Parts: sequence; C-alpha cells; structure tokens
Amino acid sequence: MINLFRSVAIGVLMITTSFSAETKSASKDETKNIAKVRRILKEAPLIDGHNDLPWQYRKRGNDFTAINLREDTRKLKNPLVTDIARLREGCMGGQFWSVYIPTALSGPEAVKAVLEQIDVVHHLMKEYSDVFELARTADDVERIHRKGKIASLIGMEGGHSIDNSLPMLRMTCALGARYMTLTHTKSLDWADSASDKPKCHGLSNFGEEVILEMNRLGMLVDLSHVSDETMKAALKVSKAPVIFSHSGARAICNHARNVPDDVLKLTEANGGVVMACFMPGYVSERERADMELRDKEENRLEKLYAGEDAKVQEGLRAWRKDHPEPESATIADVADHIDHIRKIAGIDHVGLGADFEGFHGGIKGLNDVSCYPALLAELLRRGYSKEDVKKVAGLNVLRVLRAAEKVSKKL
Repeated sequence: MINLFRSVAIGVLMITTSFSAETKSASKDETKNIAKVRRILKEAPLIDGHNDLPWQYRKRGNDFTAINLREDTRKLKNPLVTDIARLREGCMGGQFWSVYIPTALSGPEAVKAVLEQIDVVHHLMKEYSDVFELARTADDVERIHRKGKIASLIGMEGGHSIDNSLPMLRMTCALGARYMTLTHTKSLDWADSASDKPKCHGLSNFGEEVILEMNRLGMLVDLSHVSDETMKAALKVSKAPVIFSHSGARAICNHARNVPDDVLKLTEANGGVVMACFMPGYVSERERADMELRDKEENRLEKLYAGEDAKVQEGLRAWRKDHPEPESATIADVADHIDHIRKIAGIDHVGLGADFEGFHGGIKGLNDVSCYPALLAELLRRGYSKEDVKKVAGLNVLRVLRAAEKVSKKL
C-alpha cells in the first residue's frame, strides 16, 4: 500500500512538473512572439479601423479638460480604454477616429453634430501635436509612422450624417473624412441597416450616386452595419475596394453585423478588406446569444419604466442574477475570425477594427489599445508569417487606401 501511495505521488509530481514546464515554455514563446511583433510594427504601421474616442468627448460636452490623454484614463470616473501611454504600448501606427452621431439625429441637426465631431478630431491633432497628425492619404500614414507619430484618419459612422446631400459629403471629405459607413443602426431612404427593416432592399438610385461620388472623392465605402442586400449592392456598384471597418465573420459568430461567406468572396473579388472587430457580442457566439437576451430585457424594462433609468438598471441587475454571464470571449476567438476571413477571402483581405470606446466590457487579454501585439503574437503562434502579420496589421488597408486614391484620380 505504501508503495502504491508512493507511485501515485510520484506520478502526480511528474504530471505537475510537466504541466509547469509546458506553461513556462508557452509563456516564453508568447514573450518571444510579442517581441517579434513589436519589431514588425516598426517596419509596417498597425492601423485600427474604428475607435469612438471623439464620442467620449461629446458625452462630456466636448469639454477637452475632462479627458487628458497624457494621463491614465482608467482612473476617470467613467474609465476609458484609450490613452497615449497605452496607444504607444499597443504600437499604434494609424487610427481611424470615428465621428459617430446617433441615428436619432437627422437633417441639419445631424449635419451640425458630425461637423462638431470632426472638430473634436482636429482639436486632438492640435492639443497632442507631438503624438497625433492628421492623415489624408496612404503616403501620409507611412510618413507619419516613420516620424514616430500616430497617423490619424477620420471615419464617419452612418450616412445620416450627410442629410441626403452630396455637397455635404464633399465637405466632410474636404475636412478629412476618409471613409463613411453607409448606415448605422437604422435604415436610410437610400441604404439598409443590418439591424433595421429594409427600405430599399439594397441601394436606391441616390445610394448608388453616394457610392460613386465617394469613389470620385477617394473616400472608402464602409459596409459595417449595413444589411446583406446593401453589402452586395455596394460591392456591385463601387469602382474602388471597400472596407468593413469593424466587422467579424458570420460563420464564427452568427450576428447580422458580421460578414457572411458569400460576401467575403465578393470582397475578395472587389479587393476590399474586412477589419476584425473586438466587441464580444460580435466575436463569440455565446456572448452574442447573451447580448441578444439582455437587449430584449432592457427594451422591455425601458418600455415599462419609461424615463426611469435607475429602475431599468435595477431590473437588469435582477435579471443578471438569474442569467449568469457566459464564458468570456478570448484573443483566440478573435484570431478565429481572422483565420476564417483568410480562409474564405485570403490573407490580403483582413485587417483590424477594434471598435474600442464604442462598447462596455472587453475581451480578456484584448480589452484596451495596448493589447494589439498579443493578438498578432497569437497569429504568429498559429503559423502566420512575418509578411502575413504586416498585412493584417495595416498593409492591407494601406493597399485599399491607395487603390481608392488611384480610382479617384481616374474619375
């Protein structure tokens, strides 16, 4: 019996020692891969397709003293995931700052709001001129990256921003906007949203005019948030490559905001790029299902307690007690989306578009702007080459920008 206990003890010790050695080896490999990623990102800029920081300023009345990006924004009353120190740690080379406005705004009110949002970005360029510089072209991005600054581009989220006006579209472009997401969460008269009932089942005649004018201006057509019909219609009309600034693969997470395989193939043919999103509900099927249930309950409570936010929040807390949170999405889940986009569309058609500052609660290990190297290190671990990582990090979207500029010159 003593010998038996001794044998079991030795076996347990051997297993524990083996597990510990494997863990240390994995940790050592990850450290090496992250160091390799940092070297790679000195050669090619990391470009993120979507960050809603300007909206965080607007929520604070555009009081620029309310958020100091030189300080740790985790210490704010309402913490952020973006600040200069963490952008540097994340090796950020280029960022599309989203100038989002709510879909509740329309007409002149929407125009005023988006111009104020663009002004926020311009203010940030002035306030932090040692860190940020406005970029309008692919060459600008590379030049600014070589200087050690973060190239800053502007992306408009939602065609309601232009109030059905091509002159307004042209003026936002003149102010620096380099893409426009055709819709946000509500369908327009000229384009349909993924999260609303269709109005034109794709694009109206005016919607086609908008896309062709964007092609002429060199603005990227962004198909995140639009319906499948609108995706396909836009891909058919656009003379330049399109982007999905913050979307995943629907085959991995069955959310309407994600891109189905047939559209991934069309995007490959178009030359466009799908920029993988980090929002848990778009990344993980288990988180998507939980988010759907929570949203239904929140809508029910808002109708029941109209204007009484405290009661709505209390009701949500009670609901959560009966509905335990699912296992969190992980870096591996995001890498699965990248893997799938590469499998269907090819390595030349995938990028990164986190959607940071546009949602609450992040992915473990990928929850702020410092974490991009960890994701790219996971790609290295999966066998991606150095050139593959460069493409995913930013070279693919630079190629698309250059292609749009080329089309613009022709038109």
